[in-house]
Amino acid sequence: MKHKHRRTGLGVALILLLAILAGPAGVAGATIFGNVRGIVHDPSHRPIQGAQVTLRSATSEWSQTALSDVEGRFEFNAVPVGDYTISVTAEGFKPAAATAITVTSGSAPILHFPLPLSTLEQKVEVSGAPETVTTQSSTPETIVSRQQIARTPGADRTNSLAMITDFVPGAYLTHDQLHIRGGHQVTWAVDGVPVPNTSIASNVGPQFDPKDVDYLEVQRGSYSADYGDRTYGVFNVVPRTGFERNDEAEVVTSFGNFNQTNDQLSFGSHTERFAYYGSVNGNRSELGLQTPTSAVIHDLADGFGGFGTLIFNVDPDDQLRLVTSLRKDFYQIPNTPAQQTTGVRDVERESDDFVNFSWVHTAGPGLLLTVSPFYHFNRANFIGGPDDPQFSVQQNRSSNYEGAQATFSAVVKQHNARAGLYGFGEQDSTLFGVEATDGSGLAVRQDESPRANLEAAFAEDEYQVMSWLRLSGGVRLTHFSGIVSETAANPRVAAAVRIPRLNWVLRGFYGQFYQAPPLSTVSGPLLGFVLNQGFGFVPLHGERDAEHQFGVTIPFKGWTFDADNFRTHARNFFDHNNVGNSDIFFPLTIANARIRGTEATLRSPRLFHRGQIHVAYSHQYAEGFGAVNGGLTNLTPPAGGFFLDHDQRHTLNAGFDVTLPRRAWANSNVYYGSGFTDNGGPAHLPGHTTLDLALGKSFGERFSASVTALNVANRRFLLDNSLTFGGTHFFNPREIFVQVRYRFHY
Repeated sequence: MKHKHRRTGLGVALILLLAILAGPAGVAGATIFGNVRGIVHDPSHRPIQGAQVTLRSATSEWSQTALSDVEGRFEFNAVPVGDYTISVTAEGFKPAAATAITVTSGSAPILHFPLPLSTLEQKVEVSGAPETVTTQSSTPETIVSRQQIARTPGADRTNSLAMITDFVPGAYLTHDQLHIRGGHQVTWAVDGVPVPNTSIASNVGPQFDPKDVDYLEVQRGSYSADYGDRTYGVFNVVPRTGFERNDEAEVVTSFGNFNQTNDQLSFGSHTERFAYYGSVNGNRSELGLQTPTSAVIHDLADGFGGFGTLIFNVDPDDQLRLVTSLRKDFYQIPNTPAQQTTGVRDVERESDDFVNFSWVHTAGPGLLLTVSPFYHFNRANFIGGPDDPQFSVQQNRSSNYEGAQATFSAVVKQHNARAGLYGFGEQDSTLFGVEATDGSGLAVRQDESPRANLEAAFAEDEYQVMSWLRLSGGVRLTHFSGIVSETAANPRVAAAVRIPRLNWVLRGFYGQFYQAPPLSTVSGPLLGFVLNQGFGFVPLHGERDAEHQFGVTIPFKGWTFDADNFRTHARNFFDHNNVGNSDIFFPLTIANARIRGTEATLRSPRLFHRGQIHVAYSHQYAEGFGAVNGGLTNLTPPAGGFFLDHDQRHTLNAGFDVTLPRRAWANSNVYYGSGFTDNGGPAHLPGHTTLDLALGKSFGERFSASVTALNVANRRFLLDNSLTFGGTHFFNPREIFVQVRYRFHY
């Protein structure tokens, strides 16, 4: 397929970079950096000059030191997402105890540190977060740390998404696809750089090994304009960098039922100016994809990959960062007993590779510029067998994305301003073939090479009107040129109010979003075949969403309760249709959708210095209206509205992590789902509850072991049965495996 007036991906990247470097200040995008600033003052609120402020990572040896100026102010730029402690000392004053804070991407809190005079006898300690003069973000966020991933049952396995589903409200896995807030379209970003992928639901393999993640920052809705347009979730991966190691390597290996193993060798180290981390991994299991019956048949999965990061501090103002990953996966498509008897042997092969390079430049106090060219390759090949009933299907797709993101933020007084550009070029190569297996000789094949470009410009400002009030507003302009050409202008506004003394935060948001469509088309002989089957093909247009949300955050003695109510209206809602009773999908769009819900999270402090509780709950409705208006469709609208196949009213995850004597620990997670739609609804399948457990112990500084049981009671139940949008799938049976970790110096 040919398209005129297209720019290549390299051209897009060059245009972006030239526009950034030639234009005035102001380009920004998703990032993993925050800004930490504050004021040091005496008991009479007079500023203290020359106080030494040290910011130190809670999980590695990364640290920075600054001195307060004549107004008592200090500032740290380019602070990666994560947990930190701040300590403050000044001559003539008692030091402030180390204070714990959590940095989120794009945040710029102002912290107050009152220091008592050294002559005073009372003991003053800052045990919680210091007094702030800012309110929190309008975006509900969840941050999951490396230790939580390592201890949560099954979360650090290569093909697991438990680091999301166990902690994030309304996130669940059905037909081997991650759903969050009733939708599929999410943004994965690594080191703050988005990994573009317009091919919705075509891959079941992972993009990231959880063992390579230092922190995972999850945002769900209410995104500022500098974040992309994937309405349902943003997963910002802060990778491991080597700052947590000194010439150390670690071997992780596991063995369990279904002949499963999941193994990794990682290594890393750092100096004051340089840090590196690298890993290689491999996995195998005879329980891969969710099965169409309770029997596990023809379900082998295996894969291997590698991951690496490099950080080099050229000087105090310039840093270079490189992240790269390669991944390959193989899946047998699970069979029913009848399919196994007739010789059905379908398989899926997938690849995912990316590399991004970032130049991070501190242009002055509160001014940060990041320029990040990137490349992403993604492939999904479904290969049908000669004994498939009626038709053998082959669907091969490979996608190349080349582009760049340039970011700039200006934190000045009450303003946290951002503006920017982002874009990529996409080149796909697709093959779709259908061959009759009934001896009729029918064979249809389509080869296409569609191309697309996406360019986005955006601006956002958060203004601290008062110490208790923050307003923000922005706009994102997006142009997509592919099989269709579309332009969108999406405004976003938000407000957050902190109630004095109580420190409760009330927030509200309204925003619009545009999500670019997959490059999927049907033409030529294949179109004739589709028409003979009673279907037509309508080009896919981008999804256009409008979301409003209200929420509250309540801190109380170390506990944090967060609740929100949201409503999303979508036009051209992205969904998918499956190939047979399998996990391989065609993208499609539904004319309209409405997703609404109430979410709540609860996190405790460390209870009795040993245990911590986390709860994530969602009550949600996911409804569709109108016909399938994009992709393969017979253009027949259902009567009135209908529930989407991933509508589940109640979803609850409750976990408990406890440190036991003699360097042992235990972790559990209880999952409850009220049931997805039954054959398209309106009835729903029965509710289900499962329990996961993990027990571990360290033997010295180098060796540790754990045993994990998933679905402890071995409950087998029908998870979903919507043949229209996803096939029949049963919940996985009980899995038990032992994991061993060994760390050594080299």
